[in-house]
Amino acid sequence: MTPIDAIDTTAGHAPSSAPVKILGKDDFLNMLIAQLQHQDPLNPADSTEFTAQLAQFSSLEQLSNIHESLENMEKFQASLTHSQAVSYIGKEITAEGNGLLLKDGQAATCQFELDTGAAMAAISVYDDTGGFVNSFETGSLGAGRQSATWNGLDFNGNSMPPGVYGFEIQAIDNANQNVGAAPIMTAPVTGISLKDNTAHLITALGTVSIDDVIDISEAAAPLAALAPEAETYPNDQPNGGL
Repeated sequence: MTPIDAIDTTAGHAPSSAPVKILGKDDFLNMLIAQLQHQDPLNPADSTEFTAQLAQFSSLEQLSNIHESLENMEKFQASLTHSQAVSYIGKEITAEGNGLLLKDGQAATCQFELDTGAAMAAISVYDDTGGFVNSFETGSLGAGRQSATWNGLDFNGNSMPPGVYGFEIQAIDNANQNVGAAPIMTAPVTGISLKDNTAHLITALGTVSIDDVIDISEAAAPLAALAPEAETYPNDQPNGGL
């Protein structure tokens, strides 16, 4: 008798690990040709059925071409977006976001958009860990882009260290109804990041998706860069430059 452990129990029972091949338009055409080659001469394929198969093949080819065109278009659009993102470096952008940059010894400006006029707005400031820092209120504000200044102090009156903070805003009108308010931020672009085939702009306030950009402007140049260099002429030197 053959021992049990000597019997090959895997033959004919092991699942196939070969990848499943998806039929393409070339496979469909080969099958159609093979069908015509092996049809019964005494009972040929019905012309109506054959025409329907040709129509299916034509539709399959068109769908395949459309899919390929869409892939190429997507790649072109991605490369165009990446090229466009490079031109943002050195520019100042205004984008959707609640970033807030506090500099040493200076106040920080919170920017936001109001859907309608507001009787008042309450702004809460948080540190980079999400911890509450302070809150303050504004007076009446009009619709559109507005700003409010945070003095850089926490709720105990202590000066906060320079860095990036976040803020939230809630606004109400004269009828004590909520007013739509969206935080925005302005910062110069220092670089780009290509993540998930999408261009992101790197700023001091964090990474911003290029789709969230609202405004673009030239970055403010330092005063030293604005002043032209003094030119020296021989006659300006002692003894006429001799």
